[in-house]
Amino acid sequence: MSELQMRVSDDDRERTTRRLQQAFTEGRLTQLELEDRLEVALTARTYGDLLGLITDLPDEQSQVDDVIDLESKNGNLKRSGDWAVPRRLRVSSKYGSVELDFSEAVIAHPVVDVELDLTYGSAKIILPEGGVASVDAFRSDYGYPKSTVPSRPRPGSLYVVVTGRSKYGGLVVRYPRKRWFAH
Repeated sequence: MSELQMRVSDDDRERTTRRLQQAFTEGRLTQLELEDRLEVALTARTYGDLLGLITDLPDEQSQVDDVIDLESKNGNLKRSGDWAVPRRLRVSSKYGSVELDFSEAVIAHPVVDVELDLTYGSAKIILPEGGVASVDAFRSDYGYPKSTVPSRPRPGSLYVVVTGRSKYGGLVVRYPRKRWFAH
């Protein structure tokens, strides 16, 4: 039996649908092409069925490092715009604040772990619409964690798990603010 005739798993189908969705966000597929290919991907039985959906797409981007350490003693740490998010972020700041904006970032992983070690600063995490975050493992001696996003994982949505501590600061997790006068 050829490898293309072997049956696929749910994980294989999910991986292919993520790749198709990424190609759509990059402008490589139209909405109609995406819908057609997703329908085939979700009902695919063999590797040959899945391979036919992605052969005309470029290879996946190189993998982002699994762990990135961001450190600052006096300044603020900020990541926003089009940046590659690793599977795990370890952020340490003694006197500054931290802002991690995931709303326009390239995120190749369904779960991102953020470990915060803050002394006098606070942290703000901005998720893309539909993203969810758990702040249950974050501790603060003086401030408090505040999250306005759901905390239960959802299939197909970014799930951010925030751990760590802050001595005198807090944590805010939210979606991007709506811009009323944007063109």
